Amino acid sequence: MVAEMSPVASPAASPPAPDGNARPYSVSELAFALKRTLEDAYGFVRLRGELSKVTFPSSGHIYLSLKDDDACLDGVVWRSSVRALKVRPEQGLEVVVTGRITTYPASSKYQIVIESMEAAGVGALLAQLERLKAKLAGEGLFAAERKRPLPRHPAVIGVITSPTGAVIRDILHRVRDRWPMHVLVWPVVVQGEHASAQVAAAIRGFNALDGAGAVPRPEVLVVARGGGSVEDLWPFNDEALARAAAASRIPLISAVGHETDTTLIDFVSDRRAPTPTAAAEMATPVLADLKAQLLGLEARMLRSATHQLESRRTRLTAAARGLGRPEDLLALAAQRLDGASRGLAAGLSRNVAAHERAFAGQAARLGLALLRRPIAAKGERLADLSRRLHQAARRSHARAEQHARLPALQARMAAAIERQLAGASDRLARLEQLRRSLDPDRPLERGFARVHAASGALVHAAAELSPGERVRLVFARDAADAVVQGEAGAAHAPALAAASRPSPKPRAARPAGARALQGDLF
Repeated sequence: MVAEMSPVASPAASPPAPDGNARPYSVSELAFALKRTLEDAYGFVRLRGELSKVTFPSSGHIYLSLKDDDACLDGVVWRSSVRALKVRPEQGLEVVVTGRITTYPASSKYQIVIESMEAAGVGALLAQLERLKAKLAGEGLFAAERKRPLPRHPAVIGVITSPTGAVIRDILHRVRDRWPMHVLVWPVVVQGEHASAQVAAAIRGFNALDGAGAVPRPEVLVVARGGGSVEDLWPFNDEALARAAAASRIPLISAVGHETDTTLIDFVSDRRAPTPTAAAEMATPVLADLKAQLLGLEARMLRSATHQLESRRTRLTAAARGLGRPEDLLALAAQRLDGASRGLAAGLSRNVAAHERAFAGQAARLGLALLRRPIAAKGERLADLSRRLHQAARRSHARAEQHARLPALQARMAAAIERQLAGASDRLARLEQLRRSLDPDRPLERGFARVHAASGALVHAAAELSPGERVRLVFARDAADAVVQGEAGAAHAPALAAASRPSPKPRAARPAGARALQGDLF
C-alpha cells in the first residue's frame, strides 16, 4: 500500500517492471479511499468562521463557505439538518458549526457536512437580530395601527409557557386573586432549539379552536417566560415565531423575561408586559377567590405528563441513533445532481453559442442556402441530446432511490423463498406417506402372503382354486410353492363359515387405481 501511494519517481529512476506486485489504483478507488480516511480521522469537528457564498438550491440543501483571514472551507447542510440549525445562514455571519469532514470525489475537494450551527458570541446574535428587526419593521409588522385592544372581561385566557417553571405559578396565582375565569395552559419548552417551533405551534393551535367543542376558544393569549441571558431568550427572536404572533387573530400579550429584556416577539404582540405577573394583571380585571388546591393538582398532572413524554422521547431518540439515515445514502448522488443541474443551463448556452458562431462562419463561405438543412439537422440533434441528458439525470435519480430500497426487497425475497421451500417439503412428505400406504408389499412385512395361481394370476378367493392345483405363496423376502388339498366343496367351507358370523361394517370404497396396484389380500 505504501509503495502504491508513494510520490512519482524521479526521471533518473528506472520504471517498474511490467510484472511488478504494485497494482495501480483507479481514480475512483483512490478518491473513495481518501474520503474514508478523512471521515474516520475527522468524524467530529467544531469550527468557527465567517459565512460566505451561501446558496439555497431547490433541493432544500444549503451550500456555503466558511472562511477566516487565511483559509476557506466549503460546507454543506443537508435538508434533513436544516431545521436543527439555531441560526439562519447569512452572508457575513460569524458562526460556530459542528460536523464531519468528507470529500466530494467528483471535483477532488474536501468539505464539511454541517449538523449544527450557532452564532459565535452575543455580538453576532445582536447583529443578526437588528437585521431581522429592520426587515420586519419594513413589512409593517411593528405598526401601532395593526395592534388589537384587549378584552375587558375575558371568560377564557390561554397561557403558553413551561408547565414546570415558576412563571405559570405566578400567573395562576394572580388570576386566582383577581378574576374567576377559565385558564387554558399550552405546555411548551421555553429554552433550546425546539422552543420557538413549539411556541409558534401553540399560538396557531389556540387560533384554530372554534369554541364549538369541549375546549373553549381563548379571548386573550399570554406568552410567558422568566428572565435569562441573551442566549436563553434567543428562541423568542425567531422570525417564524414573530410572524405567527403577528398573524394571531386572538389578542396576544408578550411577557418574556424581565422588564429590561426585549425580544422580537415584544414588537409584534398587541401588548408587552414587563413581567409574567404584570401580563396576568393586564389580561384580567379584579378577581374573586379561586380554588388553589385544584390548580396545584392540575400543575402536578401536567408535570407528570410532561415527565412521561420526555422519558419516552429520550428512549425513542436513543433507539433511533442505531438506525441508518436514508439521507446519507443519497447524499453524494443528490450533491452531484445539484452540481450538474447548476452547470447544465450555462453549458447548453455556451454550446449553442459556439455552434452558432461556427455555422455563421461556414454560411459566409458556402452560402446560407446550402447550410439550412445541416443547420436544422444539428439543431435537432442538439435538442435530442438535451432531452437524453435530462432523461439520464432522472434515471440516475430513480436508480439511487431503488438502491435505497434494495435491502428491504432482499429481505422480503429471502422470506418468500423460505416459505416456498417449507411448503414444497411438506408436500413431498405427504406424497411419500401416500406412496408407502399404497405399496402392495408393505402388508407382507407384517406376516401376510400373496397367493398366485400357476398362471401367475393373483388369487382373490378360495373358490378360484381346485384340489391338487399348484399355487405360489409370496412372502416379504422369499416365496414358496404349495399344493391345494381337500375336496372341491372344501374350498367353499371358509366362505360358508364366514357367512354364519355377523357381517362386518361396509368399508369405504377403495379407489380404482389402488385396487389395480395391490388387489385384495383375502
